[in-house]
Amino acid sequence: MDSGASELDWVESYLAQLATLRQLSPHTIDAYRRDLRQLHLLVKGVPWQQLRQADIRRLTAILHGQELGPRSIARKLSSWRGFFGWLSHQMTLAANPTDGVRAPKRPKPLPKALAVDDAVQLVSSTPPGRATLTCAELCNRAMFELLYSSGLRVAELAGLDVAYSKGRDGQSASLGWIDLASGDVLVTGKGNKMRTVPVGSHARAALAAWLAVRPPPTDGSSALFLSERGTRVSPRVVQLRLKQHAIAAGTPVHVHPHMLRHSFASHVLQSSGDLRAVQDMLGHASITSTQVYTALDFQHLAAVYDQAHPRAKAK
Repeated sequence: MDSGASELDWVESYLAQLATLRQLSPHTIDAYRRDLRQLHLLVKGVPWQQLRQADIRRLTAILHGQELGPRSIARKLSSWRGFFGWLSHQMTLAANPTDGVRAPKRPKPLPKALAVDDAVQLVSSTPPGRATLTCAELCNRAMFELLYSSGLRVAELAGLDVAYSKGRDGQSASLGWIDLASGDVLVTGKGNKMRTVPVGSHARAALAAWLAVRPPPTDGSSALFLSERGTRVSPRVVQLRLKQHAIAAGTPVHVHPHMLRHSFASHVLQSSGDLRAVQDMLGHASITSTQVYTALDFQHLAAVYDQAHPRAKAK
């Protein structure tokens, strides 16, 4: 291309090469064209070879200030980076001005927790018109009450035994077990770290009801919770049972076992404000992992404020 070519001529030449050599789709080419034309508008006529890293950083800050998402900014940077890489073979550039420039970090989504009333209704609900529960339903209720009561991971729940066992006849020693007498559950979490978590009165009652009818496991284990075949329940089965139970109970959102763990953490923090205690009960190695629940706690407080304060919202 001759030296008198305009900045957009370089863009079209680059796009033509992408279409010819890389055989990109017209949709993809149009996306590149939009990104590069936007860059041309943002630099306000500054020649491509005069752009520096500081200019690109300033432009990404402008896009961020316009509330463009980190994912979209990252895509634009990728388009710009490819263009300047190609342009460096067409003219002399001091450096690729996009090198070292990164999009803003995407904020981590907050964990989803149920409201207190929804969580209580979920774990305690019974089929309409029924006075008693079947053996399988008693097992489910004990599992769901324990998940919400103690904030266990689903794998920790599935690995529980009725009591500590040293392991025999090919069975492994217990990684976790329930102690109803003391009102505790002992589990082995991530990093093989064992912790003790309190079990609430409703969960203890549900466990006692289940243990009264629990059949002997068919796999020779001491598993606390059993599948329909009488073997130790798997995390996947717990997930499916909770999903079906939530649908039957009319819970308005998709529920999974980790949501009950999030609900446990959020509700304990709302009531106590003791972040360190919540960290210990969840088995987090770092307080940073637990601090996300302070954001959920603030959301709860903000919602209460909006509903209760007479000056919170414009009439």
